[in-house]
Formats: sequence, C-alpha cells, structure tokens
Amino acid sequence: MKYTDIDPRKTAFIFELDNVLYPEKDYLFQAYYLFAGYLEYLDLIDEKEAVNLMVDTFNEKGKDCVFAAVQKKYSLNENYKIHFNFLMATAKLPLKLLLYQNMLELMQDIIVDRKKLFIVTNGNPEQQLNKIKQTEWHGLEKYLVCYFADEVVAKPEPDVIHNILQDHNLQRREIVMIGNSDNDLLCSEACGVDYINVEQFL
Repeated sequence: MKYTDIDPRKTAFIFELDNVLYPEKDYLFQAYYLFAGYLEYLDLIDEKEAVNLMVDTFNEKGKDCVFAAVQKKYSLNENYKIHFNFLMATAKLPLKLLLYQNMLELMQDIIVDRKKLFIVTNGNPEQQLNKIKQTEWHGLEKYLVCYFADEVVAKPEPDVIHNILQDHNLQRREIVMIGNSDNDLLCSEACGVDYINVEQFL
C-alpha cells in the first residue's frame, strides 16, 4: 500500500510510534547494551553475555521479562531495577533510531500534500519522548504533533483522539489512524475513524 492508495479526502494521519514508524527493538537493544556496560563496570559481569541474555529474553518472552531474567541470572538486588528502569526511559543511544523506509516515504508524501501528521503513542511519556528525540526524522520533526496517550488515558480509550479533533478542528471522516495492535484498532473503532494496519505499508 502507498500514499496514493489512501482516500484523498483524508487530511490528518495519526501514527503510533513503536513498531509502526521504527522497530522498537532498535531502541531497546541499545539500552540493553548500555545496561550491560553498567553491570560490567560495577560487578565485572561479562558485558556480551549480559547483552545476549537480554536480547534472547526479549525475543522469547518479551520486553517485560528482561530485567527479571538478568536479576535471576546475576542475583541483582532491587536497586539495579531502579537503574534499569531509569536507563530504559532516558538512555542516550550510541546510534540514531531509523524510520522504516516505507513509513518515511509515506510521511514525506503526506507533508508534500500539505496534510497533518500526528504521533499518538502509548507508554511511559518520558521514554516515548526520548525515543522521538533520538530518531532521524529527515526534517519531518517540524511537522509532527505528538500526543502521549498515558498523559490522558492510554489507548484503546479514545480520549486522546477526541482531544486532537477538538485541538485541531478536525472531523472524524478526515482522519486515518495507522497502528499495529488491538489497542490501536479498538481506539479507532471507539472514536469512529478509519484504521490501517502498518503491515499494509511494510
């Protein structure tokens, strides 16, 4: 699917961030690397082994299980969890986050056509903002309007979309939401706007 396949009457496009505009693992794996370096510095834990453990746990069980796996393997106390969570939210990455090429081209086409770009993202607002700041936007950043759903009510609740409608004087029929989860789909249904799964672009 390409921009030209979308109803030309649409004037505003709402994107989730993680795994829609860029691969979330590109952020998490760099943060894991930084945490492993911290463990090596403090406790002489092998950095490469710790990184491999975190990446394998992410791939097999998901990101919510990563710290528990490291804590169990290396008998870490709860103070390490505080540092891990802080690092996950505020990491200064070695490398910029890169957009999916197809999504970069889609967003560029939207801007060339003088339409509006929004990011509406679930998750810790501090962490989500940190990701946005460390993404290579190729000049798109000045056109982006970002909303952190957790500051209102997380999706699938439609409150944040209602705020966008009001703040930007938009009608539901003008909007397309592009996401990758049941939360995004259910949110679009709850507020009566069209929805496209990102897989159709990727």
